Amino acid sequence: MQRLFPALVALAVIVGLLLSSVFIVRERDAALVFALGEVRGTITTPGLYFKLPPPFENVVFLDKRLQTIETKDPERIQTAEKKNLLIDSYVKWRISDPRLFYVTFGATDRGAVERLQAQIRDALNASVNVRTVKEVVSTERDAIMREVLTAVEARARPLGVEVIDVRLRRIDFAPEISESVYRRMEAERTQEANRLRATGAAESERIRAEAERQREELLADAYAQAQAIRGQGDGEAAAIYSDSYGKNPEFYRFYRSLEAYRSAFSKQTDTLVISPDSDFFKYWGKQGSPAAPAN
Repeated sequence: MQRLFPALVALAVIVGLLLSSVFIVRERDAALVFALGEVRGTITTPGLYFKLPPPFENVVFLDKRLQTIETKDPERIQTAEKKNLLIDSYVKWRISDPRLFYVTFGATDRGAVERLQAQIRDALNASVNVRTVKEVVSTERDAIMREVLTAVEARARPLGVEVIDVRLRRIDFAPEISESVYRRMEAERTQEANRLRATGAAESERIRAEAERQREELLADAYAQAQAIRGQGDGEAAAIYSDSYGKNPEFYRFYRSLEAYRSAFSKQTDTLVISPDSDFFKYWGKQGSPAAPAN
């Protein structure tokens, strides 16, 4: 038993040394191998690796996955019009050079996050300060994001960081200018509505005048055609009457007298005061009945 115990101790020491000399690099990690405090190598390929047991060599793992920095509070940034905007943004980044990243920030990413946030703030100020509110909110929003991405990427590369994307999630007005902006927008919309109403009223009057003109033209054309047709009809009627009069003048005069009688005595209450010997009663007999016309 006394001989077995030293053997077990020696076996345990050997197993411990073997375990401390083996390490695994996962796909999401990058490993830095240190030899007596100095970086001896960088490993980014996943797999099983060997090293000398501590304290001769140590391994530090860094997360090389894509990470996101989101601002907790919107940044207050001033535009070219001296208007304050609250801009909420986020950035996508990852470690591009593990050795350089460790030398700059150490084994944690807290320092990198703080540095990137400061760089984003500076880049946003540089891009927004030279633009108006309208340009920042709508027309040049994409240009601002490109400018910020280019500036932050150039500053972060020497730190071992690769910036993938920068986005402006939300842009709000500061509380002190929101009311004035809303009032101005309301005035602009009211002015535009009044302009559209005036344009519509003018167009309505034009359409109404055009319709009235066309109506008058149609009525005038119709009246002219009616008069022409009436004149043609009167001419044809006069020709017929003249022809009839030429064939039997006496019968024609008799017929016209009957028409006059019909018109004069269309109602039973009609009364006509006239001498019985007048030409109006030329075709009435002495007994009060119409006399037959002479052939």
